[in-house]
Amino acid sequence: MPASSGFPTDGNSGLYNEGGVIMSDVNSLAARIEAAFSAVEEGAKKFHGEQMQEQQERQQRLEQLQKVFDELRAIWKPRLEVLLTKFGDRVQVTPRIIPSTREGVFDFQSRLAKVRLRLSASTDRDIRKVILTYDLEIVPVLVRVKSHDEIEFPLNAVDKEAAAKWIDDRIVDFVQAYFSMGETEIYLKDQMVEDPIAHVRFPRAAAATTLEWQGQPVYFISEETRREFARQNGTPVK
Repeated sequence: MPASSGFPTDGNSGLYNEGGVIMSDVNSLAARIEAAFSAVEEGAKKFHGEQMQEQQERQQRLEQLQKVFDELRAIWKPRLEVLLTKFGDRVQVTPRIIPSTREGVFDFQSRLAKVRLRLSASTDRDIRKVILTYDLEIVPVLVRVKSHDEIEFPLNAVDKEAAAKWIDDRIVDFVQAYFSMGETEIYLKDQMVEDPIAHVRFPRAAAATTLEWQGQPVYFISEETRREFARQNGTPVK
């Protein structure tokens, strides 16, 4: 009797290779692997298409934002010109223009404090909103003021009347805050001191720090101006 080869002899030997592996299982595995590769490729193509579509839509929204900024400029410009005319050479303006933001920084001269007004129009991360922002910085803080406010609109539905009223109200807020510092100086006249570096007057009680110099206390609005004074006068900083 011939020795057995170890392979089936019942007519199903075509399902096996020389190693005895069932070929139908291998073919099925190969098909499944191919299907997995195809699914990944299709997913990548779909993701790439979605990204391209989102990028195109984002670019369209950015272009729309530029048009909205131009429309808002027509509202803001004459109002800010009125403010600048009133303050004349007591104010310095620094504009900043980038695709997603329009900003104006206004530095006002005052012997009482450092006064900086920042007005900006910007957007959110997805460029779906228009955000108007007001920030007022007065150092040292002499009076309680509205230091921050903002209003936002959908990109495709900016209420120009509401935007105009908002900027009008914020300009008035600023003017009132600016002149209230003068009232504070009148009330605190005998208590006012001056930072010799910043050249700003403020109530003695509002000093951020002091330094003894030539037997007299010197008052400062910040640690930075105190250190600069000490450097200029050769005084050790304790």
